[in-house]
Amino acid sequence: MGILEVSGVNKRFGGLQALGDVNLSVEEKSVHAIIGPNGAGKSTLLNCLVGKLIPDSGSVMFDGQSVLGRKPHEINQMGISRVFQTPEIFGDLTVLENMLIPVFAKRDGAFRMHAIESVPHEKDVIARAEEMLAEVKMLEKSGMTASSLSRGDKRRLEMAMCLVQEPKLLLLDEPTAGMARADTENTIQLLKDIRTERGITMAIIEHDMNVVFSLADRITVLAQGTPLVEDIPDNIKGHPKVREAYLGEAQV
Repeated sequence: MGILEVSGVNKRFGGLQALGDVNLSVEEKSVHAIIGPNGAGKSTLLNCLVGKLIPDSGSVMFDGQSVLGRKPHEINQMGISRVFQTPEIFGDLTVLENMLIPVFAKRDGAFRMHAIESVPHEKDVIARAEEMLAEVKMLEKSGMTASSLSRGDKRRLEMAMCLVQEPKLLLLDEPTAGMARADTENTIQLLKDIRTERGITMAIIEHDMNVVFSLADRITVLAQGTPLVEDIPDNIKGHPKVREAYLGEAQV
């Protein structure tokens, strides 16, 4: 049994069947990619995994507990962090100030907006924030305004904000979307380093097959809300059902 277990999940939006009897098992410390053409149900599934959507039927269990009906902060407290397709950072704050938000939340259970004003007296918080920024190679940019960062550096900052909370599962929604090739390669290497150093389980939704095949241990392919294939990357490449889903080619 995996650390994340999705069983018989169905979700409709009016007459649209967004997810149809989805079953998914993500092994602890693995990287599991979820791929499929546009409209396949990937984002709907991800939103079910973080409690943002409640399936019409089925279950989503994380580390033996149901995530259904839980509020975002409760999901986070369970050990699940999410990296959004568009980096969720505070553009008008500096890189360091962005990092203080999850550090305070991890230590105190909630972030106090006035806490930034007392930073000079919070040496432990600053030390933890700087330690994490150094891990993702962003310490030298700690004084920069977050809005001035490149897309790749914004992603690094968001990763650091997630990692400082010490999650068991990191959900990544197209982590390289909108990036230049150099930033994409740097992000792939960052994720590899995170996995090696921290052993965090990851579930990734991604369109860039270079990212998928560089990182994933297993891949689930969705089409029209239904799983077509789940296998190791080498067996996914060239699979007739995958070719049909992506290219419209007949199965052989």
